[in-house]
Amino acid sequence: MAPITNARVLFNEIPADYPIPGKTTVYDTSETIDLETVPLNGGILVKTLVLSADPYMRGRMRDAAVKSYVPAFPLGQPLTGGGVGVVLRSEVPKYPPGSYILGFFAHKQYVVFENVNEQSLSPVTLIKRDPRLPLSTYLGAAGMPAETAYYAWKEYAHAKKGETVFVTTGAGPVGSMVIQIAKRDGLKVIASAGSEDKVAFMKSIGADVAFNYKTADTRQILEKEGPIDIFWDNVGGDILDAAMENANSFARIIVRLAYQVQRSSSNASHFPGMRPDLRHVSQRPNDFISECLTLFFLGYNGKFAPMSNPGLIFQKCLAINGFLVSNLRSKWQAAFEEDVIPKVASGEYKYKEDASVGLEKVGDVILSVQKGTNTGKAIIIVAEE
Repeated sequence: MAPITNARVLFNEIPADYPIPGKTTVYDTSETIDLETVPLNGGILVKTLVLSADPYMRGRMRDAAVKSYVPAFPLGQPLTGGGVGVVLRSEVPKYPPGSYILGFFAHKQYVVFENVNEQSLSPVTLIKRDPRLPLSTYLGAAGMPAETAYYAWKEYAHAKKGETVFVTTGAGPVGSMVIQIAKRDGLKVIASAGSEDKVAFMKSIGADVAFNYKTADTRQILEKEGPIDIFWDNVGGDILDAAMENANSFARIIVRLAYQVQRSSSNASHFPGMRPDLRHVSQRPNDFISECLTLFFLGYNGKFAPMSNPGLIFQKCLAINGFLVSNLRSKWQAAFEEDVIPKVASGEYKYKEDASVGLEKVGDVILSVQKGTNTGKAIIIVAEE
């Protein structure tokens, strides 16, 4: 078989602000691949079907010398991220041709995962597919975003029927799952997002109080509808202040990455190479604690917004937990697969996808996620099954 084009999306330039399609990321068709003869070296050849665009990817668009909990994208190399594909050739019995796999994919039409064997820590996972679910859901409502919601809720929420939870970015793939899990557990749910369409979606999945943070006063709403017992924090900054002020004693705050904040060029100049909303973070290797502290200093507008009253943490005996989903997977994955995936497949848990078609759309989709203009889990359909 003659070689064919293996299109890819390259990390071309470290952005100062938002990642610009065609500049930060570049669609490239210079690579070719022979699907019949490309060496597998104990691995598998996979055709990419669906890719995920996620908020954390902006944090990887930095100088490689700046350490973090995930490595930087290498300049001149393909982006990598969550993906689903079908096996074309295999040297691993566990992954026969025709099987579907979930993994960390190079952003290419065809990917070789080398040295994959049943004894090693595999970079891919065989999908136990529910026939009622499209493959794309394994990147969203049946995948990592939903795992994020479920694992942290089970580990840190300690939810009791009748309590009140406040969820920010509640229309996103993580926040929307938190809303539905909380309602199942019998809680009152207050949720915020950045558009009226997103407010309508949050109401449709069970939020008791849903509002647009751009047009409503968060403090006023929490004063009226609170106090809150659990705060699912996707944004930090002044919203965290408002939540703490309106929290009950012994409230639980679950801290996720502050990904919805707007980028500020004035901040960017002080911390070149880093995602603008993370640039004040310590650059010591593996200093994840410092990175989590980002949440306390940034608001929705990307400007520094120091916590106004940290004394509330001890005055109200607040519990604040940051987490990485990978650290909780071994404990909660089996329960997630038994509890959540069937509910997604049956339609009990609802979700939205924002799908774009074509590998060349990757840069545009990443930008939409960073700006918060997507209306559901952002995915890129690279090829049909």
